[in-house]
Amino acid sequence: MIEFSEIEISYYILPFVGLMVGVFGTVLGGGGGFLFLPILTLLAGSPAQTAVITSLVATLPICIVGSLGHYHKGNIDFKTGLKFALAGIIGAFAGAGITGMISADLLKISFGIYSIVIALSIVVGTRRKRGTKNKGTEWQEITVFAKDTRSTFFGFLAGTITGTFGTSGTAPVLAGLFSLRLPLNLVIGTSLMVVLSNTIFAIGAHFLVGKIDLTLVCFLTAGSVIGALIGPKLLSKMKSENYEYKGRYLYAIVMVALGVLMIVG
Repeated sequence: MIEFSEIEISYYILPFVGLMVGVFGTVLGGGGGFLFLPILTLLAGSPAQTAVITSLVATLPICIVGSLGHYHKGNIDFKTGLKFALAGIIGAFAGAGITGMISADLLKISFGIYSIVIALSIVVGTRRKRGTKNKGTEWQEITVFAKDTRSTFFGFLAGTITGTFGTSGTAPVLAGLFSLRLPLNLVIGTSLMVVLSNTIFAIGAHFLVGKIDLTLVCFLTAGSVIGALIGPKLLSKMKSENYEYKGRYLYAIVMVALGVLMIVG
């Protein structure tokens, strides 16, 4: 279902928020849906179910523009991304079933806990990689079976998160791609490709039960599309080796902060 809400004064700040989310999402490999949810509920006062599907629709242009930008920069591993996306489709159906079995409060708490766990996983993996590099030793090569297993597991988890919470499942996608030891530019570009797939299927799953507020979508995407164009160009100018560890830690910090807010909010 589609609706057009009346324009409120608070809406005029949404293009600037969308701009920041667009840059942030395409630089760190997410679509921004994770950030749009609290913005829509807290700032715009949108009902939870409307905020879920509206954030997904507003995220879609970021994913499309960001994916195209990273594609032109050669930052997408299509073979790996396809494995994540296929597993994510199955997970999305599983997540949709879970949504109907637990309460809204339990959903929020579960989402917060999962965010913190994923953040800790990223920190531990980053510290291990950095410690190994400082010692001058090389990581052991990951077998094809291990890569397929991790891609399937994290892809399924991302799809389940998408179907359950109505977000794009960025955190497990990034955690899974980091575990495959891909370069940061490939992690970010491939993540956006997977998030795009998850977002499309999530919109379809939630369309019949939620209302899309196109007024909010227009205000958000007015800035987010511009941010999505800036993100890949900004990333290409950064030194990947120096930025990689900082990027991982920054994402982990954001995940922990949002996880805590979901638990106590």
